[in-house]
Amino acid sequence: MNAQTSKSTGKLKYPETKKVETVDTYFGTKVNDPYRWLEDDRAAETEAWVKAENKVTYNYLEQIPFRNALKARMEKLWNYEKIGAPFKEGNYTYYYKNNGLQNQSVLYRKDAAGKEEIFLDPNTFSKDGTTSLGGLDFSKDGSKVAYAISEGGSDWRKVIIMDALTKKVIEDTLVDVKFSGVSWRGNEGFYYSSYDKPAGSELSAKTDQHKLYFHKLGTSQKEDKVIFGLDQKRRYVGGAVTEDDKYLVITASTSTSGNELYIKDLSNPNSPIVTIVDNFNSDNYIIENEGTKLFIVTNLNAPNRRIVTVDINNPKPENWKNFIAETENVLSPSTGSGYFFANYMKDAVSIVKQYDYSGKLVREVQLPGVGSAGGFGGKKDAKTLYYSFTNYITPGTTYAFDPNTGKSTVYQKPKVDFNSEDYVSKQVFYTSKDGTKIPMIITHKKGLKLDGKNPTILYGYGGFNVSLTPSFSIANAVWLENGGVYAVPNLRGGGEYGKKWHDAGTKLQKQNVFDDFIAAGEYLIAQKYTSKDFLAIRGGSNGGLLVGATMTQRPDLIKVALPAVGVMDMLRYHTFTSGAGWAYDYGTAEDNKEMFNYLKGYSPVHNVKAGVQYPATMVTTGDHDDRVVPAHSFKFAAELQEKQTGTNPVLIRIDINAGHGAGKSVAATIQENVDIQAFTLFNMGITKLPNLKK
Repeated sequence: MNAQTSKSTGKLKYPETKKVETVDTYFGTKVNDPYRWLEDDRAAETEAWVKAENKVTYNYLEQIPFRNALKARMEKLWNYEKIGAPFKEGNYTYYYKNNGLQNQSVLYRKDAAGKEEIFLDPNTFSKDGTTSLGGLDFSKDGSKVAYAISEGGSDWRKVIIMDALTKKVIEDTLVDVKFSGVSWRGNEGFYYSSYDKPAGSELSAKTDQHKLYFHKLGTSQKEDKVIFGLDQKRRYVGGAVTEDDKYLVITASTSTSGNELYIKDLSNPNSPIVTIVDNFNSDNYIIENEGTKLFIVTNLNAPNRRIVTVDINNPKPENWKNFIAETENVLSPSTGSGYFFANYMKDAVSIVKQYDYSGKLVREVQLPGVGSAGGFGGKKDAKTLYYSFTNYITPGTTYAFDPNTGKSTVYQKPKVDFNSEDYVSKQVFYTSKDGTKIPMIITHKKGLKLDGKNPTILYGYGGFNVSLTPSFSIANAVWLENGGVYAVPNLRGGGEYGKKWHDAGTKLQKQNVFDDFIAAGEYLIAQKYTSKDFLAIRGGSNGGLLVGATMTQRPDLIKVALPAVGVMDMLRYHTFTSGAGWAYDYGTAEDNKEMFNYLKGYSPVHNVKAGVQYPATMVTTGDHDDRVVPAHSFKFAAELQEKQTGTNPVLIRIDINAGHGAGKSVAATIQENVDIQAFTLFNMGITKLPNLKK
């Protein structure tokens, strides 16, 4: 290649990664962790290692002949106006807009006369585009707004309070806010959540006692009162005020599954916090109230979720009555315009039903096609609701919906230089190792030759009750244009078929997820969509773990592995930031000997073996990722570089001043996708792209 290539073997020369003897003992078993030093994200030697690794990576990427052309095409395709659904606050209508290649979308507003102005432009928050808007909430009359910003992609936020009418900042900025919404009580102040700032690195130190605060306008943050969370440790606590401003609803949990539910009457300052659910055995939240009548979404005795009603004076589960009963499909409801909208997922595709407040079915909403619909939310007095519709070959289109007639009209259709008619996206069902049927959607150009030579990306997640539903992506459109196949299986561990499906991919059943993914690859090869020489696997976060486990268990199956921001050290993940909250899905090495052995058996960092030829690999992460700390990716890359046999490259691409993905600029997102596709195709032996449009 160039100076980075050893002439004798063709193998890349990687930076020397020192090894330091570090041993932990679990249930009598010693485990060596020689790259523990890379966990220190603030150390100068870690920073030097990052720079050296990035130098090797970018030297390699710069030699790929079609990389610049790929970038030019992706930028051209990305460069179209994107407008979000409007929402009304006070006398203004607000909406997000991006002119095409702006790093962050801009929040605009129009007054009653239709005069447009910029309200908030996150592109002005920082020179390099790494500071982003992390959510906002308006006071009840729309006169005030509190908005959160994220710097360098961090989960730690600052909250800025502004007079919405004059756009003047009116208070000191709140700092050290994390995993929090903002919810106003009238116009006097708002609720938010955070942890005490850790003594060590704020990017990696453990955070496990979340508290709910109330910030009263006109007072300093240090005077903010703790409303909930002092009595015992809970990792995630949230508070939200009902639309009628009558109640504060509090949810509290120790992991990413299961929560307690509480409510407080705000009309009486001395009212107690009332317990509705006092355990973590089910997921519950209040979606709506009509006076003292509460509407609760729950999976208690209903793995696919249902809506129940109960009076606030006797809110315990034994008094719950079905409002919308559980069905065979998973329910994700919303409210707006005085109606409930039951959005069901059938084999990962949307079906939407509209109900009135008596529980009577008004209609099934006629959607524009087969795909994912989201939205149908708004205030009770909204005359029009909005929803988006998309699938793998249909760019996300926003529709205006009249709740009285059920009629949908196109509100905003993006002008993308992509002809959906040239492509096909179809669902298949394949059989996993234990006989379970798994759905997968395969998307490609019409007329594709099933000759085993099509570059294919197999993308998966498989965890935390997350559902992968069809959606359009510019990056994937470029992949499809170039003759690529894009396949997404709905693995166990996800939420596509409710709680049972989720649980079947957790703890001592986590191997099911990897088996489902491996079986998807075998199906694509058996059906001649691709072959092991043209198959890449990709996933991020929990999906990065999926890729890491799959490539270490079946290195023979795939040509290219693309793990992003992955959870790679399964013995130590729970010791960083909020990692302990993932124990519902993973279990921890401290639980018992069986759980330790199980985790060690698939933990990617602990299963890289010398003398094995692993696929061409590009690990991607951000140096400021404080959710899945970059040490996971650093240690995995170091193990692979040390032990890789043969000439397949093992690179790590580390975004500087970037986190887990939130708020990443458009320019950085485009470049990352370009590099991933260029690396993938180049390692499949492709040196030019005949299908690349200029």
